[in-house]
Amino acid sequence: MKEKLVNFARRTSLRQLRALGAAARTGSVTAAAEQLAVTPPAVAQQLRLLEEALDGMPLLEKTPGGLRPTEAGREALAALARIEAALADCAAAVEALQGMETGRVAVGVTSTAKYFAPFALAAFQRAYPRIELRLLVGNREQTVAALEAFELDVAVMGYPPERFPVERAVIGDHPHVIIGAPGHRLVRRRGIPLREVTDETLLLREPGSGTRDLMQRLFAAAGLAMPAAPSLEIGSNETIKQAVMAGMGIALISAHTIAAEVRDGRLAILDVEGLPAVRQWFAVRRSEKRLLPAARAMWDHLLRHGAGYLPAVGAPAQSGIARAPNAARSSRGRVDR
Repeated sequence: MKEKLVNFARRTSLRQLRALGAAARTGSVTAAAEQLAVTPPAVAQQLRLLEEALDGMPLLEKTPGGLRPTEAGREALAALARIEAALADCAAAVEALQGMETGRVAVGVTSTAKYFAPFALAAFQRAYPRIELRLLVGNREQTVAALEAFELDVAVMGYPPERFPVERAVIGDHPHVIIGAPGHRLVRRRGIPLREVTDETLLLREPGSGTRDLMQRLFAAAGLAMPAAPSLEIGSNETIKQAVMAGMGIALISAHTIAAEVRDGRLAILDVEGLPAVRQWFAVRRSEKRLLPAARAMWDHLLRHGAGYLPAVGAPAQSGIARAPNAARSSRGRVDR
C-alpha cells in the first residue's frame, strides 16, 4: 500500500489534476481544452495518465448533462483545491515579504450580511489601500461551498458550517424579526403567539439560506409544523421586503436588512412572542488555511471594528429578546475552533 501511494505521488502532476478540474467544471474535454488553451487530445491524455496513476480508477463519468466526477474524481478534485490553495498561500507569502501593506484577501459575505459588511470592508480598504480585495456575495450554501473549496480567506455569516473544521469569532448580535406591511392586521397586536403566524401567508427565502433554516428551527423549537397556508419562496431579501410592503404576506427576516424601511414607516415589526431571535454574526475561516498577513489584517479588522457597522434597529417595546435555537453563546471577539 505504501509503495502504491509513493508511485501515485510520483506519477501525478499538477497539469493532470488541472485537466481534471477543467473537465469537471465545464462538463466536456473540448471545453476544458479551450479553458486551458491546449488541444482536446492533450486534455484526454492528461486524464488518461491520471487514471493510470490511480490503477485505472475512473475519475469522470458521462451523463446527459456532460462529464461529472465520480467519487474518486471528487477526492482528486479536493486534493487539487488544497494544492491550489497552498500554491496561492506560497505566492502571497513571498509577496508579503515585501511588507504588511501589500497582499490579497478573498472575503465571502452572505447575502444578508451585505447590508453592513461592505462598509466594514470599505474601511479596511482605506486603512490598507495596497491590499487587493476580492469579494464574493452569495447565500449561506454558496458561501460555505466557497469556504470549503479554499476559495475564501475569511467569510462573514450568521451560521458557521459544521461539516468541516473552522475557526469562528463573534462580530456582533444578529436579530431576526417578523415583518408586515404597516396596515397589516397584526401590526397593532402585542404578544402575538407564534402559532398565529402559521395562519398567515409566509414569504420564505430559498432552501440553503440561513433565514430559511432559522425559521424551521424556530417552528420546531415551538413544536409547530411549518405553516399550512400558501407560502411564496423568494430568492432575495430585497424582493421579500417589496412583497411585504405590497401586502403579499409576512416574513421572518434579519433586522439588519430592514432598518431603513422601518425608520421610514414602510415596514412594521410584528410583536411576536419569543422574537427577536438573536443569533450572531461571525467571522469564519477554515482551520487548515493559514492566514497570511493581509488576511490576518482583515480578520483582526472584522473582530475589532465589524460591530460598529451593524445597523441600529428598533423593535416593539413589549418584545423580549430570545436566542435562536442552537445559537452560539460565545462572546464578541472570542475564537471558537
